[in-house]
Amino acid sequence: MKLLLALYFFILAIIQTGLLLGIYHYYRSQNTVRPNIYWLTSLATSSLALAIFGGGIITIDDISRPEFNFTIGNTLFYIAAVSQALFCQSLNRDVSKATKIILGISAVLFLFIFEYLRNTSTFETRTAFMCVLAGFFYVWQILEIRLKRKSSPSSQLIYLQYASSAELFFAIGRLTILLIGALSIKQVEQIPQILILFTIAQLVMNTLSYIAIGSYWAEQIAFSSFKSNQENQEIKVLLRERETLIASLLKANKTASTGALSAAIAHELNQPLGASSLNIQFLQKKLSEGQLNPELEKEIFATLLSDNQRAAGIIRSLRSIFSDDKVGSSKIDLAELIEVVLNITKPEITAKSIQIVLSVEPHLLVQANRGEIQQVLLNLVNNAIQALITSSQPFKKLMIEARHVEGGVLLTVADNGDGIPESLQNQLFELLSSTKTSGMGLGLWLCKHIITRHGGSIEFVPNDSGGAKFIVTLPDAIELA
Repeated sequence: MKLLLALYFFILAIIQTGLLLGIYHYYRSQNTVRPNIYWLTSLATSSLALAIFGGGIITIDDISRPEFNFTIGNTLFYIAAVSQALFCQSLNRDVSKATKIILGISAVLFLFIFEYLRNTSTFETRTAFMCVLAGFFYVWQILEIRLKRKSSPSSQLIYLQYASSAELFFAIGRLTILLIGALSIKQVEQIPQILILFTIAQLVMNTLSYIAIGSYWAEQIAFSSFKSNQENQEIKVLLRERETLIASLLKANKTASTGALSAAIAHELNQPLGASSLNIQFLQKKLSEGQLNPELEKEIFATLLSDNQRAAGIIRSLRSIFSDDKVGSSKIDLAELIEVVLNITKPEITAKSIQIVLSVEPHLLVQANRGEIQQVLLNLVNNAIQALITSSQPFKKLMIEARHVEGGVLLTVADNGDGIPESLQNQLFELLSSTKTSGMGLGLWLCKHIITRHGGSIEFVPNDSGGAKFIVTLPDAIELA
């Protein structure tokens, strides 16, 4: 009898231990859903308690006065029941720290209470005590499972509820047998067969509840995997939509930029072509009136040639933007080029009473394309002149500084006008950005493009005395791209 009963306990202990090891190795191989710590604790303590009981039954003589190992085994059963109830609660809400402390203390108290009962009470009293405690925890976990099923239906939770209900049924059955049987059991052989049957059935249902919990977590892993795959598919669809949208925006932006760039180029060419048109009209008028003398004719044709060359230079600069050809360069004197630009802008500078402040070192030789660097200087100087024309400053100053620095030449063009609003400073060098009421914002963008192609840099800083300052650096010797 003892060997058969011990065998039942050992078989259930082996089953639960195998379940525990299988779960441990399975969950270690993936990280989507981790097993609940309360469930693992319950399964581990229950399998250990079964093994202790199996070993204790073989050696026991007087079941009314068992050895201390039965106190250990029953305490582990208590911890297993507490842990399983906490697992069910954790399905609905977090287990509070106070609950953990109270139940931890209760496990210690149970150890002392059961040890007292082991020494002073009968087998029937201890068994009834365990059945009442087990029934309390079964009711607790059944209520928690029912609550969880309302918010998250699961077939595995149904099985767990059935197994827990069956555990409760067999615990009540054991208690009933003890109460109505008026038994006095001192030997294992005296235990009624019906009581053994209900005890083993309760332990089998307990094992089935652990299996149901394992199946529930496998169900959660499958759901998590399905959800993850679904989210990955949705992300792929969103990424494809994003790529399509970006491509559409790039296409639209390219179309808009092309049209705006065409308008900007037209505006940039408008100055020399407009001047040529005026000179041609003036020439036609003098010819029709017969008042054209050789000196005036020479002056008009020289002006027309100069405007034509300016327009051709702008076209060459713009064309170079879209080509991979190397910039045609030569050694140029930046100081001499500054003087040429000031001569071009001198009529307007004089007419607007703008004071020129020069600080230019001689022999500032750089390897560059003369026409393109002249275009940069002309744009910067014209921008300064336009800023000063609209400025409220009584004394208007255009300041140009050029000097040698380590590795190259530093050029600054500044004015003491009203300056550039802070909100516009970050986009000064963007295509189609302009701080002027007229124009399309090609000038500074073109300046940056030219300077960058020459291996230099250009930046804006507010002028110390008010107004704007543009700082250009060009290297001494570069390989132009």
